[in-house]
Amino acid sequence: MPVDFDQTVAPLLIRSCLECHSGLEPEGRLDLSNAAGLARGGESGAAIVSGDVEASRLWQRVRDGDMPPKQPLSPADQQILQNWIAAGAVWGTDPLDPFRLTTDRRAGADWWSLQPLTTVSPPPATSEGERNVIDRFVALTLQQHGLRPAAAADRRVLIRRLTFDLLGLPPTPEEVDAFLSDNRPGAYERLVDRLLASPHYGVRWGRHWLDIARFGESQGFERDKLREDSWPYRDWVVNAFNSDMPYTEFARLQLAGDVLPGSDINGVIATGFLVAGAWDEVGQKQQSAAMKAVVRQDELEDYVSVVGQSFLGLTIHCARCHDHKFDPIKQAEYYQLTAALDGVQHGSRTLFSEADRDRKRTLAHQREQLAAELRQLDALAQHRVLTARGDEESVSPSAPRPLARWTFDANLGDDMGSLTGKAEGKLGHADGAIHVGRPDGHVRTAPIGGDITAKTLEAWVQLDNLEQRGGGVIGLQTLDGVTFDAIVFGEREPGHWMAGSDGFQRTQSFQATAETEATSRFTHVAISYEADGTIRGYRDGQPYGVPYKSRGPVTYKAGQAQVTFGLRHSPPGGNKHLAGMITAAQLYDRALTPAEVAASAEAGPRAVTEAELLAAMSDAERTHRTQLHRQLDSLDQADAMLQPLSAYVVSPRQPQVTQVLLRGNPQTPAGEVAPGGVAALAGVDAGFALAPQADDAARRTALAAWITHHDNPLFARVMVNRVWHHHFGRGLVETTSDFGFNGGRPSHPELLDWLAGEFRGGGYSVKSLHRLIVTSATYRQSSAYDAASAAIDADNRLLWRMSPRRLEAEELRDTLLAVTGSLNGQLGGPGYQDFETYVHNSQFYNITDPVGPEFERRTLYRTWIRSARSPLLDVFDCPDPSTKTPNRASTITPLQALSLLNNTFVLRMSDRLASRLRDEAGDGRERAGRSATRTHLQPPAR
Repeated sequence: MPVDFDQTVAPLLIRSCLECHSGLEPEGRLDLSNAAGLARGGESGAAIVSGDVEASRLWQRVRDGDMPPKQPLSPADQQILQNWIAAGAVWGTDPLDPFRLTTDRRAGADWWSLQPLTTVSPPPATSEGERNVIDRFVALTLQQHGLRPAAAADRRVLIRRLTFDLLGLPPTPEEVDAFLSDNRPGAYERLVDRLLASPHYGVRWGRHWLDIARFGESQGFERDKLREDSWPYRDWVVNAFNSDMPYTEFARLQLAGDVLPGSDINGVIATGFLVAGAWDEVGQKQQSAAMKAVVRQDELEDYVSVVGQSFLGLTIHCARCHDHKFDPIKQAEYYQLTAALDGVQHGSRTLFSEADRDRKRTLAHQREQLAAELRQLDALAQHRVLTARGDEESVSPSAPRPLARWTFDANLGDDMGSLTGKAEGKLGHADGAIHVGRPDGHVRTAPIGGDITAKTLEAWVQLDNLEQRGGGVIGLQTLDGVTFDAIVFGEREPGHWMAGSDGFQRTQSFQATAETEATSRFTHVAISYEADGTIRGYRDGQPYGVPYKSRGPVTYKAGQAQVTFGLRHSPPGGNKHLAGMITAAQLYDRALTPAEVAASAEAGPRAVTEAELLAAMSDAERTHRTQLHRQLDSLDQADAMLQPLSAYVVSPRQPQVTQVLLRGNPQTPAGEVAPGGVAALAGVDAGFALAPQADDAARRTALAAWITHHDNPLFARVMVNRVWHHHFGRGLVETTSDFGFNGGRPSHPELLDWLAGEFRGGGYSVKSLHRLIVTSATYRQSSAYDAASAAIDADNRLLWRMSPRRLEAEELRDTLLAVTGSLNGQLGGPGYQDFETYVHNSQFYNITDPVGPEFERRTLYRTWIRSARSPLLDVFDCPDPSTKTPNRASTITPLQALSLLNNTFVLRMSDRLASRLRDEAGDGRERAGRSATRTHLQPPAR
């Protein structure tokens, strides 16, 4: 009798044999995943004798109960194996796919959560108490288990439950009274709509998402540096919930908002999701290339982890070192996703709104026109001076005029102004050049006279040798040397010019060729720093390597910064000193264009003073020149008024070709992969149709499209379950970020798919999903305990009542502020800081209890430091911002009671409540008691 191998034998082998007999080192050297392995046999010889069951060693081991060792085959499976061998042991699809079928040890491609959403027909209504379709699903399940739903909660309980759920705040007495007295039809539904329209709704539900996004406002790791510009992402999340942004758009923007067509400032800010976690900045700056590669792989795992768990409920990152042990995710698919995210890196970006960008472009165009006119005017006068001196060389009219110039002919003076230098250490000075670094000679100038942000540093330098590492040619530093920007040679890359900066904050490789000529002649070097953080290098007037985007320029304040020559930054010592000669240097208070740098390099440093220049002009020219300077100053002031927003977001890099790494080791690459997804998700194509060399925009755009695809079975299921979880205290799937084999199973699978279908069909509106859930009779149930029901379903998984829930840490603190009349209703902007900071190599924080209205905002607006957790919030299970927390713990400990008795913030709020009650009730204790027991006190307007 013919045997259908693929339908009968293959499932048997996958379920019962491949766990041990497949892979690189199969048990007994017997590989049963392919026909060749079966034919080859194992260390005991041939496994199968075609057509002879009793002679086949494989059958003998199965018959005797030796294989499989833990769970022998059932009689039915043994019969399948016998029939197959007897029929000739003909193989089918080759090789077997171990991920095809679910076994008792792991999930296969047939796993429930990976299947397309099913079209579910709701059960028929069984009672008038069922307010919507949700109740029909729940009622059917309760009936099947012999359970009955609890009675409806009273109105006072409902408004309190709903207000905390949607706003995270208690209702006021007036709100309670208004709801209790509203006897019109639809009173509850109107309450729901009012709460969803409140700006505090986004604060409450934004907090839930930030738990998933592992949002923190410091770097973590050993130095835990403060990120003062993380808050724009937090505000973006709050605003997205308040505006009921479709969940598809919400996801797309967080994955690729900076590269999607039509991207604006909000799209860029949304990418803060990817970099909201801790970052090993120190590890990225170490000298060892091998260790840097490991740190980078750790970064990529963090990105894949948060994307996979947040949007798909899959632990894809578990496949970094090998195929996933429990879910049908191959190691190559993990690296396909790292390829999709390889252009992501941490950083800050300077952002302008579209209107501000248009205004800046207009101002820049006007400034360039005036600057060109001024350059032409100065160039003519400069030519007259040089001609009068007998210097017949022409001067390019496009050569820019610096803020300060040093030619080192007779002294260390500034030919343009007051930035005269002072020699320090053993400085050589002869033949129109200073010789620095013998062994410690350098120059520092007087403090600068005005603020400098955008700038250009420029010098003509000849090096003593090309082996030196870290000396500065020209730099701008704060007077203490803590913050600086400088042209540096060879510090991180031997033989290369680089933009040195404090702690390498604004330093990256220009990816240029090594210097080879600077020891034999004076070489022109320049670095420009643009207002948006772009840094460009130049050598001999030509671009040096490729420009890069830094975290933005530093503003050096008037009187608080100075210029240095021959020193990377103060204090002197170590490898900071350059060994070589500097014949001229120039400082500009703007970023020169490439054409201007080329013109300056060509013209060379012409030593024409301001006095000589003015003397060579006519009265009309001098008047016109003054007018031009005033107009330029006015334009600069208007430009300065357009203050950019600094946001900690994705600072994209050029992605590399991604390799599969054996055991996750960067030193053992095993073949290229292109960006892609996970093939086991039914209904969506895991191939992104991109080459391994594709750019970052194409990669992340394709990833966002794959995740948010209409037919992605997990995208809607996971979000629907999250919303259910926060309304009931437990999801229909308990493990809200793990829908895989090790996760929970849905308590109401048909309800989950029906809700996901409604969510998808309704345009992914989260607010509509809220309305559907909270208007159900299931949500409105009492939490009254019933012993008989508890005997059947002690955990209330079947929803026979509303499970009581405790206030979360933020709700507790916000409630204390609200009922005492102390709550500051300010929303958005930088957070308050309840800590003191001190720096000693690393950054440390001391938690405080500051007093004042600015510290009495909602707890979401606390600055969330990873190494500085609030004792009060911590004891009430507020999660560590270094980790993803889809399900918060809910504990009962003595420390909670002690905190409510002794914490200084709680004591202060207690005093305020007592004072408020005295003001309201006077000396009447009974009246004060009644007022206090209402608990929902109206906070005054702020």
